[in-house]
Amino acid sequence: MELVKQDIRSFSLEELTPLFIGLGQQKFRAKQVYEWLWKKSAHNFEEMTNLSKELRETLHNNFTINNVTVEKKQVSNDGTIKSRFQLYDRYFVEGVLIPDGERMTACVSSQVGCSLACTFCATGKMERMRNLNADEIYDQVVHIRNQANNHHGKALSNIVFMGMGEPLLNYKNVMAGIEKITSPEGLGMAASRITVSTAGVAKMIKKLGDDGVRFNLALSLHAASDEKRDKIMNINETNKLDVLGESLRYFYNKTGNRITFEYIVFDNFNDTLEDAEDLYQFSRNVPCKINLIEYNSIGDGNFENASIDKIDRFQRYLASKGLIVTVRRSRGKDIDAACGQLANKE
Repeated sequence: MELVKQDIRSFSLEELTPLFIGLGQQKFRAKQVYEWLWKKSAHNFEEMTNLSKELRETLHNNFTINNVTVEKKQVSNDGTIKSRFQLYDRYFVEGVLIPDGERMTACVSSQVGCSLACTFCATGKMERMRNLNADEIYDQVVHIRNQANNHHGKALSNIVFMGMGEPLLNYKNVMAGIEKITSPEGLGMAASRITVSTAGVAKMIKKLGDDGVRFNLALSLHAASDEKRDKIMNINETNKLDVLGESLRYFYNKTGNRITFEYIVFDNFNDTLEDAEDLYQFSRNVPCKINLIEYNSIGDGNFENASIDKIDRFQRYLASKGLIVTVRRSRGKDIDAACGQLANKE
């Protein structure tokens, strides 16, 4: 019977050390390999050139590295790059490099598909197949970081968990992936440059506060009345706005991190000044900033983007109330890489 190899990246350094001793290796070899895996992002044992050939063969015979590969890459007219990542079990997820001046942002996925079925999102029409592991989240960042360097000659500056899936429904692996991305033993990126976006899982927002996270939190809001939010986001049925608001205040009081509210402005749905007033009333209870986002069509005809004039009027109203409001123009539309469009299209 063929030996089933374990993914070596599923072990902590503390767990690897006795495994190496059991293979007749000195203790420090475990640390060397761990550094290759997480600091140098090695994707096969042959890259580990300061190990003997015999040890590399031993590792190859006993372990595997379930690395993520880029199965397809598309480059937009505006420099945005969308990657279709293939996982070890032949599933796919998508990630995006978003260039904006000196800012280079990686948009990464946390699940294969999504279970939330938000009506305006292409990923929401897919079945959720499984959660991503921490190393699969890490690998997406490594690939997109390399694309920033190779295509744009710039370092990756930011990471947003706004790709496929709901990060807070894969809490353990997302947190472990961020630890590897921010750790000095990993990629060493600052937690303040990472934003995790949630559709609104109140219980897990509070857990983020209890865990004292240092990264940023964004809420995909898109409507600031329960009546309207119920129509477009099923999650609102079990996470009403008053409950969400309370969880966000809890998070802020625990971490001191200002919340970002993401609000897609749909034509003739949530684009009136009355809707803007609802958003003001919801957002005034916690330190925040607001991103108004253009709607990106997913081809079902259910929604249209509000006009520029409507979006600008919406922004001016909120700004007049003293809120920090930014209009985010879509990037990568021509390759279906914009917000809400990730769907593993062939």
